[in-house]
Amino acid sequence: MSEDQELTAVARFLFEAGTLKNTKRSGWWMAGVKDPETVADHSWRTALIATIIAQLEGADPARAAFLAVWHDSQETRTGDVNHLGKKYTQGEADPRAITVDQVAGMPEGLADAIRALVGEYEAKESPEAICARDADKLECMIQGIEYRDQGYVNAQRWIDNSRGRITTKSGQALADAVLATGSLDWLRAALGETPH
Repeated sequence: MSEDQELTAVARFLFEAGTLKNTKRSGWWMAGVKDPETVADHSWRTALIATIIAQLEGADPARAAFLAVWHDSQETRTGDVNHLGKKYTQGEADPRAITVDQVAGMPEGLADAIRALVGEYEAKESPEAICARDADKLECMIQGIEYRDQGYVNAQRWIDNSRGRITTKSGQALADAVLATGSLDWLRAALGETPH
């Protein structure tokens, strides 16, 4: 395969990845959220949180963020299948298998790196993968708080479930701090007001 063909495969993937900016996180519809965040929205804040948890845990923040950026990239092919939907599919699609298809035709060194990255996240063993997975849960919890504060009371289920799935000591402590903080306390503090 020529270099031009390999770069064309990368270019196709970049357009494919862009679809995540329009792919809604479908589980929020069950909480009554009419216009939920996208997978790309979720992945950005997950990567940010992954750097924080990894730094606090003594893991590599850049690696954790790298894992978090790619953690839902396969949803370009599957969409965001919520937990109820997974009950009715013939087993969950393996993100590693989807990634193999997504990187087909790319330069081999790049394809290998992406496959290894997704494999590391899915193996749930490295400190960085554990931190990135906690970041995924913490981001969902924070989003749930924001939706609850906007009047979507059914988001409480997502808040509670996400909090219960965080495993690292730093992730749990950060989740507790988030739960004790108002979603607009950052604005009050920036304005010099006393947060509630």
